Amino acid sequence: MTAKKATRNEEIRAWQRMLSGRRLDLLDPSPLDIEIGDIAHGLARVARWNGQTLGAHIFSVAQHTLLVETVLRHEMPRVDQRVRLAALLHDAPEYVIGDMISPFKAVLDGHYKAVEKRLLGAIHIRFGLPPVLPDDITQAIKAADRGAAYLEATELAGFSASEARRLFGKDPGLSDSVRRDYLTPWTAARAEKQFLERFGAVFA
Repeated sequence: MTAKKATRNEEIRAWQRMLSGRRLDLLDPSPLDIEIGDIAHGLARVARWNGQTLGAHIFSVAQHTLLVETVLRHEMPRVDQRVRLAALLHDAPEYVIGDMISPFKAVLDGHYKAVEKRLLGAIHIRFGLPPVLPDDITQAIKAADRGAAYLEATELAGFSASEARRLFGKDPGLSDSVRRDYLTPWTAARAEKQFLERFGAVFA
């Protein structure tokens, strides 16, 4: 290999250095390079809805995942703790690949989803979950995700109730106090802290 070719290959990297010091390969991620602190820190700083939300702060993916897990518990009060963990981690790959809105994912024609799927599988293995969840669990988490999206759309992102119902389904019916808390955008520091606290409660 010539020096010129070696230099060119070295410039093409597919890994990201984390604040923990880990280097995560995005194309071939190893569970050994995944740390919950990196996930929490990253998700607390990634904006949902491309930042097009009301409030003094972004509505972060970390806060969204906490909302999804809350909706899941509301709809399935006796749900297994491992399912709650899976719900909390359902968007965890976004700590390195960002939160891309669904219309743009469609434009990329599956490439984004392939990277996301590999990352999520590695994250699941790191925290004791199967790399691919059973269909019933996947569907339960997707239902909770849609319920959370309905709330975010109508209360933060400017959607009408009828438009949100068409796109995301029904209002999950959380209490007013829970809605006020989880739909008031938090600081990144609070989102990171609460994500880590909830992770500690469900990962035992």
